[in-house]
Amino acid sequence: MSQQPISLLICALGGEGGGVLTKWLIDVARLSGYAAQSTSIPGVAQRTGATTYFIEVTLQTLASLNGRQPIFSLSPIPGSVDAVISSELLETARCASNGFPSPDRTLIISSSSRSLTVPERTHGSDGRLSSTELTKIIAEVCRCHHVFDMQAIARKHGTAVSAVMLGAIAASDIFPFPKEMYQQVVRDSQRGASASLAGFEAAWTIIKNANSPIETVQQLMHEIASTSIHPAISQHFPAVLHPLLQLAYERLVDYQNTAYAQLYLQRMQLIVKAESKVGAEQQHHYAASLEVARYLALWMAYDDVVRVADLKSRALRKHRVLKEVRASASDVVKIYDYLKPGLPELAGYLPRSWAIKLLNWEKNRTARGKEPFALPLQLATHTVTGLLLLRVLSAVKYVRRFGYRYQEEQALMMRWLDAVIKACEENGELACAIARCGRLIKGYGTTNQRGKDNLIYTIDVISQHSFGHVSERIQAINQLLQAASADDTGKAYDKTLQALGLSARPVKAQPIRWMPKSR
Repeated sequence: MSQQPISLLICALGGEGGGVLTKWLIDVARLSGYAAQSTSIPGVAQRTGATTYFIEVTLQTLASLNGRQPIFSLSPIPGSVDAVISSELLETARCASNGFPSPDRTLIISSSSRSLTVPERTHGSDGRLSSTELTKIIAEVCRCHHVFDMQAIARKHGTAVSAVMLGAIAASDIFPFPKEMYQQVVRDSQRGASASLAGFEAAWTIIKNANSPIETVQQLMHEIASTSIHPAISQHFPAVLHPLLQLAYERLVDYQNTAYAQLYLQRMQLIVKAESKVGAEQQHHYAASLEVARYLALWMAYDDVVRVADLKSRALRKHRVLKEVRASASDVVKIYDYLKPGLPELAGYLPRSWAIKLLNWEKNRTARGKEPFALPLQLATHTVTGLLLLRVLSAVKYVRRFGYRYQEEQALMMRWLDAVIKACEENGELACAIARCGRLIKGYGTTNQRGKDNLIYTIDVISQHSFGHVSERIQAINQLLQAASADDTGKAYDKTLQALGLSARPVKAQPIRWMPKSR
């Protein structure tokens, strides 16, 4: 019989219970009469690396060792790990790229869910890594793999992802422990045992019944996407647009109201109609409409202080906070929210004439070297007063459509949509290129304003410049989009304009603030 211990490498993010999972496994091993050891290496920082836990268990029981002491490793050896389990897809791929799994030995169990890294979040456009490519990396470095959404199961059963991971480990038969022993250890933990056992059982069933990882993922995606489509969508739009339009419709109803969501559908009908006229249904499968559907929904639900107040004052948010800090019924939890709206945000809810006067006054102040005006707020939202103030602020959304910012945002949206419609009459690929420029609109404050400036200038300069062929326009748009996404300072965008022979952007005046010399 081999003397080599069974080795398991666990990759878990902060707050996911990796330490609890490790303790459970050690307890199961010892209660089952096996020798076991665990070590851990903490991650560098939140979402720059997972905390890894390494567990080794002897194949022989302690009784069969006749007093001999097993020798365990302090850290995993690349290529010599029997199993890897990870709560996040990128962390699984990161582990694979570090060489820990081997194609002839290692079983990998991974969650298909993603928790975006800092570079993914701060990228100028869509900086997310492809889940398909990550899954390919995993499949190439192991003998067998199971991929399913652990986070969705944990949310469904109101437990931590560690319980789901334990069920997957138990079902995969990595260790020679009976299922009942795993369940007994969870019961002995007492706190949240019933929810943990439910998550355990769900993961156990998925691993035992899974014919292939692809089928499991497809089944979970089908369950998530199996929602009824609104009649206004199913009757007036092609089937390829239904899922995206349904999500957008629900988002805008939540953001403003039903009338606002209907406005979104009316605008989408204009795009679909324009694209259908040139036979785009057969040629491009409504590619431009799909791009517009995505980015128009995000733009129409632009972030503002009222939206922030609305989200922070919801009951679901409080339940999420209590769950994250794992507060019991006897614990006292205090929640403080910080808001700092500037003058442009406040002026956005005023009539146009008032807002312009206020913004000009602010512009003159900053030109004289003064700090931009801001209204810092600290609200104790665990109190009735603090929560009531948030609810009052969130109620301003009913007058949002009469404010200056709403009018400005809608006007810019229509300039973009008109450019897409005009391009549809000429070339489907050109319409797609202009539609994809909508991804420049993201974030809030200066980031949002910079994205809108880049989008409108791209549309205007491309329409005014004479190109020899439509393919040249498409290439120019793609290059400008890439430059605007890659560099938030605008230098790459300006260099691209010069390289294409297009009109340079006018220089914006920036106030110079003189600081007193430190003594």
